[in-house]
Parts: sequence; structure tokens; C-alpha cells
Amino acid sequence: MLETKFNRPEEALRIHDGSKVAGYASIFGARDQGGDTVVPGAYAASLARLAAAGGRVRMLWQHDASQPIGVWDTVREDERGLWVEGRLLTEVTRAREAAALMEAGAVDGLSIGYRTVRSEKSPGGGRRLLELELWEVSLVTFPMLSVARVAAKGASVTDDIAAAMAVLAQGIDSARAAMRE
Repeated sequence: MLETKFNRPEEALRIHDGSKVAGYASIFGARDQGGDTVVPGAYAASLARLAAAGGRVRMLWQHDASQPIGVWDTVREDERGLWVEGRLLTEVTRAREAAALMEAGAVDGLSIGYRTVRSEKSPGGGRRLLELELWEVSLVTFPMLSVARVAAKGASVTDDIAAAMAVLAQGIDSARAAMRE
């Protein structure tokens, strides 16, 4: 069964030249609104299998498999999370619409579509996601992991600003979680 996990990228999702997109689709150690936390290395086996088979992670619009809008040229884990870089295919109507919505700030998130291979229960609820089979990364309206927002077309966010935004967003997420308990 395919699951989804939303993220407002820690390093703001950026769009350049009307088609190039980059940002974090998942942040390690950040608890999302569903109580799950992805651990470092969770994507490694899946990415290795895809590379060996010549496959790729798909870029979709709102997790709709009938609406591919571009290609992810780079999907990799680093010390912070799952970094993606790709291109919206401007020949596709929905991709042009996505670019306009991102530029206007109406769409500001990424979301992963995956299958859980291994997980464990977290103290206090939720799961620690240890190994995931990554299928797709979508541009979405309502991300679940509130870490940062999409930057305007051509804008850049420095690492210092992104880190400060991440700390602030994690504090807000923690406060929300505490209020729900």
C-alpha cells in the first residue's frame, strides 16, 4: 500500500527559470503531524535499487499518478534529509500551472509517496521510519511537515535563514503536538 508524507522543505523549494525545482522532500528527525519521523538512511536501499534497475522517482502533481508534471534529475540523501532537483516539463499544461501556483505562493510543499519496509513504534506514539521504498515526490498544496515554504521564482534562501526557519517550524510543530495531547 502506498503511503504519503508531506513536507514543506527545510531548504525552501525553489523554482528557477520557470522550470527548475529544488528542495528537501523529507527532513531526517523531524516529527510530522502524523507522529512519524524518518531516520537517516531510510531511503538508501530504495535509491540504490532504483539506480541499479535504471528507474527513477517520479514527479507528480498532488500524488495523482495520472498527472506527471516533470522529472527529478537528482534524488539523494544527505545529512539533512532527502534532497531533490528536477525540471517541470513546460510542455505539460499542469506543469505550467504548477509553476505559476508555486511562483504565487499558492503551492508550497513537497510530499513523498512510499511504502514502509521497516519501522518501529516511537515512545509517545507515531513511528520511526527505518526503511522506505520511495515511489514518487509530488508538488502539493498541504504539506504535513511544516519546516519551510516555497520561495518565489528565482529567489534563494541561504543556509542560515533556512536553518533558522527549520528551528522555528519545529518549535511550532512541537507546540501543536503538545496541544493535541
